[in-house]
Amino acid sequence: MDFLKKLQGLFQKTETLDIAQRFEMMREAVTGTMSHFHMVRDHKSGRIAGLKLLNADKTAQFEARFKGLKKPSEGEIAMLIKHPRIVETYEHGVTKSGQQYLLMEFIQGTNLSLLIKAQDPVLNGRRLGIVRQMAEAIEAVHRTGYIHRDICPRNFIYNAEQDSLKMIDFGLTVPATPEFMQRGNRTGTPIYMAPEVVRRRPTDQRLDIYSFGVTAYELLTNNFPWPVTDTTGRGAMSHDAHPPKEIREYRPELNQTLAAAVMKCVDPIVERRFESMAAFSRTIREVKRETASTTA
Repeated sequence: MDFLKKLQGLFQKTETLDIAQRFEMMREAVTGTMSHFHMVRDHKSGRIAGLKLLNADKTAQFEARFKGLKKPSEGEIAMLIKHPRIVETYEHGVTKSGQQYLLMEFIQGTNLSLLIKAQDPVLNGRRLGIVRQMAEAIEAVHRTGYIHRDICPRNFIYNAEQDSLKMIDFGLTVPATPEFMQRGNRTGTPIYMAPEVVRRRPTDQRLDIYSFGVTAYELLTNNFPWPVTDTTGRGAMSHDAHPPKEIREYRPELNQTLAAAVMKCVDPIVERRFESMAAFSRTIREVKRETASTTA
């Protein structure tokens, strides 16, 4: 019986996606380092969706790091993680030209990185809620058994009208299992990287907690925990050479519990961080306002 199944598998036709036939390409929304993202109308369902096309060469280079390991593809991972704070992925596969693709919900909103850099007034009074929503998203990733490895403002979309934030990218995500947490995997966005990643040490899910802490720190202060003159991996080598600057030096009015929780996340010593995102969320559960004043 097993032989027959294998034989059938050899002759089974693999279905590939004909982009031109399936979709109306409405506009290119984002071009990233490893992919292109398009807003499309899906003729099959009639809905507006997001089509992510992965760069074949760069994807192959990344996947080569895990040769011999059974690493799920980005599409397989995205399909597994279901949560209101995570972009919903409808399907994934390969196009007729050989590119991997993901079809997902198209989120109306603005990249959080752009909002922070512009010091957009839409963030006023909403930063605490955004911090909570980011924590929920990361907790969902961890609960599903993965390490995101690229937590940073760029990977969140915020819809101000709905006061809703969603995580959008799993290009560097790996299973939270021993073989994927060995020393040497130095991937991520350098300025948000945990010291253990920069130093090529063994890792666990707490590397995401560090990157989240840097993101929350930036959101709350429009600054980083240390002076930033070099945003490359070389610059990130200094993240454990100097203690992070106390967040309330930038914002003395910041709620003390919230401030202490963020500082615990950006501790360069792994063992001194929160053991989980759930623990962080529990710590700030009773925080009602971003600041001690009524003008959050």
